[in-house]
Formats: sequence, C-alpha cells, structure tokens
Amino acid sequence: MTDHYPYRLAARGGDLTLIWRPGEGDGPDELAVDELGGLLTFHDLDTLQAYCDRNGWELVRDGGTTLDLDAVRRWVEHPDHDSPQPELLLDAWNFFEDLSHSVKSGPPLPPQGPVHAGAYEKIFGGETLGPTAGEGAWTTEETETVRDLLGAGLNLWEQAVRESGTD
Repeated sequence: MTDHYPYRLAARGGDLTLIWRPGEGDGPDELAVDELGGLLTFHDLDTLQAYCDRNGWELVRDGGTTLDLDAVRRWVEHPDHDSPQPELLLDAWNFFEDLSHSVKSGPPLPPQGPVHAGAYEKIFGGETLGPTAGEGAWTTEETETVRDLLGAGLNLWEQAVRESGTD
C-alpha cells in the first residue's frame, strides 16, 4: 500500500493540509480526493490523521515543508517586484501538476511544450531569476510561460478548495 504524506499549504484563505501520495509505477503523484473527486483538505494534522486511520492509510509525518502560495501569487502578479527562490517555483509547479492529476473539475493547466521543458530544466540550476544566473537564467519567454502556468495552477487551486471536502 502506498504511503500518504501531509502536504501543508499557506494561502490567503488560511493554512490547509492535504494528503499527498506518490504515484505507483509510472503513475503520476496525486493528492487524495473524496468519492466525488473533490480535494480532501484539513485544518489540522489530528483531523487528517483520524481520516487516514479510518481509511487504513499509513500517514508518514516526515517533517515536510509548507508551500507558500501567497509568495507564488505575488511573483505571478508582480514578477519585477519579487524574486522568489527557485525551489518555491519548482515546488509550486510540481504541486499544480499533482493537483491537476487529482481533481476532476476545474480549469486545466496549459499544455506544456519545449519552452516549459527548458524552463523546468533550468530551475534545477538554481538562480533562474537572479542577477547571477548567467546561462541558467530564464529567457523572457520562459519567464512568461512559467508565470502563465503557475497562474493557471493558482486558479485550479482556488476552484479545488471551493469544491473541497474540508474537514
């Protein structure tokens, strides 16, 4: 049986914790949803743990991090005023991918092509947005493409939370 992990998000509506699980085999990673396909969200770990216990799921509390969606939103809306750490953007990108594989409704993420692939590869190099990025810096097109993708992810998140089975 697949392990389940708490995944904490900070956003303007308050902090929520989700249940993340790695994909099996070549399957995509995903977030737990209810029987109607709504995202399961929890306000505290005790309620999340009780839900996992009722469903026979092993919850692995590995001391994970919190994804700050407000910082992602600030960069999407005002990229010239805020330069977040590349890890934040990578975490958000991966989270939105997992979210898009998990929920049944909501606006889809834009199709990804070569520009996305190049930007994703560069993000591993470190300072994609910083003045010292050099060859690893995103082009203007890559920056706009990532902003569009993350903006679509934020919209998907907001819809998923509105339709969620919050405990």
